[in-house]
Amino acid sequence: MDTNVFIVLLLFAGVMLRVVLIGLVAWFIVPRRKVCPHCHAGTMALVTSPVLGRLRLQRRWCVCGWSGLSKRIPVVARDRESGVPAPFVFAMMTVGFSTACAPPDDPVRQLFTESERWVDLTHAFDENAVYWPTARPFALDTVSWGMTDGGYFYSAFNFTAAEHGGTHLDAPIHFAEGRQAAHEIPLDRLIGPAVVVDVSARVGDNADYLVSVEDLEAFEDEHGRIPDGSILLLDTGWGRRWSDPEAYLGTTMTGPEAVSQLHFPGLDPDAARWLVEQRAIAAIGIDTPSIDSGQSTTFESHRILYEQNIPGFENVANLESMPVTGGYVVALPMKIRGGSGGPLRIVGAR
Repeated sequence: MDTNVFIVLLLFAGVMLRVVLIGLVAWFIVPRRKVCPHCHAGTMALVTSPVLGRLRLQRRWCVCGWSGLSKRIPVVARDRESGVPAPFVFAMMTVGFSTACAPPDDPVRQLFTESERWVDLTHAFDENAVYWPTARPFALDTVSWGMTDGGYFYSAFNFTAAEHGGTHLDAPIHFAEGRQAAHEIPLDRLIGPAVVVDVSARVGDNADYLVSVEDLEAFEDEHGRIPDGSILLLDTGWGRRWSDPEAYLGTTMTGPEAVSQLHFPGLDPDAARWLVEQRAIAAIGIDTPSIDSGQSTTFESHRILYEQNIPGFENVANLESMPVTGGYVVALPMKIRGGSGGPLRIVGAR
């Protein structure tokens, strides 16, 4: 064989070996980052460039400021046109080229670029909103509606309602004297990474179901430890009953005599105690009218959690549309000075 041909083949073999090695590194080293390597909070996928998308990779971001690459799927992805495994496409792009990395896009701006990533977790406030049987329901009174003498349209309303009804906040002071009122809750307990524990299959039609320590441990066995500082959301499946107040509350009665007739799932006090002693959640939410079950008379889960200044979100909507991990929640209540709660607008990013 001609010496020059041999040298060319040898160089070509060296280049291909380099391609293979870089491809292997690109696939086996880049992890599936669902949790931040620094603060261990759930990370969020950012808008991914077409190049990363073809490589089945994505950038992920955490509230602590970390950002990095992650696999999108656990199997080797293939370039749609060439049929070559994506990591090797990535490797071939790097051979013989030296490119400067562009600065990452603003993660906050990226977070708001795709409206379909957001889930409205709030039930509308109207005459059908579910309130505690002893509470004043929501009412909207018309002040003005129509054309004015000045030739322009004008509308205005007054509304009245109890703090605790519809999708709302429970401030810790609601069940714990001396703890935070609505205006005192820090924003990092209202905004942050979300974890959704779906127990709807176990609840079924059991209106008195209590979410247990075993439920939380089973979740962690499958999805990993509930990250510190996360907002824990309990999906009991009861939120699907919102449009039927009797099915949702267990009764259509109102007044003090109706309280004993309430039936809906809640959090077992032992599970509330486990969360306080073994985990460090920022807040807790549930798709029922109360953190405690409808038949509770002592509201022990409220007392355990709120004593630790862990606020609660009740009557949360559409939890089935949120990811189990990797989501993000913004829960901003009406800022009532000294209030024990208030109407809440809560949304989630998936």
